[in-house]
Amino acid sequence: MHPSMTAQHQTWLDYRAWRGGHHTVAGSLFVRPQMWSPQLHNYRTTVVYLPPSYFQSERRYPVLYMHDGQNLFDRATAFVGQEWEVDETLENLSSEGIEAIVVGLYNHGNDRLYEYNPFRHVRHGRGEDYVAFIADTVKPQIDHDFRTQPERKTTGIMGSSMGGLISIYGFFQRPDIFGLAGVMSPSVWFGGSALYDFIRQRPYNDGRIYLDNGTRENSARKLNALLHERGYRDNETLKYVVEQDGEHTESAWARRLPDALRFLLG
Repeated sequence: MHPSMTAQHQTWLDYRAWRGGHHTVAGSLFVRPQMWSPQLHNYRTTVVYLPPSYFQSERRYPVLYMHDGQNLFDRATAFVGQEWEVDETLENLSSEGIEAIVVGLYNHGNDRLYEYNPFRHVRHGRGEDYVAFIADTVKPQIDHDFRTQPERKTTGIMGSSMGGLISIYGFFQRPDIFGLAGVMSPSVWFGGSALYDFIRQRPYNDGRIYLDNGTRENSARKLNALLHERGYRDNETLKYVVEQDGEHTESAWARRLPDALRFLLG
């Protein structure tokens, strides 16, 4: 454990010591191998990235809660060896004054589709419970253990594919918690019109949304148009990016991540 870690961090292990052997992480990462979810009745590994200035200051930081935690920081745990390089990206962005705590929640394997699916009437989705887990169990723990900026305007939810779907859902489902949403290559097709119907019915969330897709995957253009209808404004409260030749891969999301974080955290 880092010498500056205090008693309140005692449930968190140094990531490098926990992993042992080969890893590709950069910066300060800590892990809780078994975080219990009373909403989902299961455990999952949770990794926390702390910004470069964390142990040299008493500052508080915005927090991003990100899905598919296996793929965020370490090629050794990532899907087909591709990672988002969240840690390297934020280490670099710190030179621009952009720093944040990132909480990476591992997916629960075969339960991933159910947990990232917000629609109970479609394949028995448990996304509402998963979002409640982040908002009501994980966030209070993180706010207790680390120096966060706990306000909604500095709290984000972010992911890709089904993780993008659950992120835009969580943003509108829990506006009391999330004022930022990173929605990469969202699975907008899932559940037919259910996502669009849901967003139309929800109150406006006065926050920021980053949305993207590549040209070699499903388009989020219809979602972008709906968000405009709801009052989100280009480059103020909404940024929509279409990457030419972008595919549905971790490497594509890693490429787009720096500008996404600049918009959400800048």
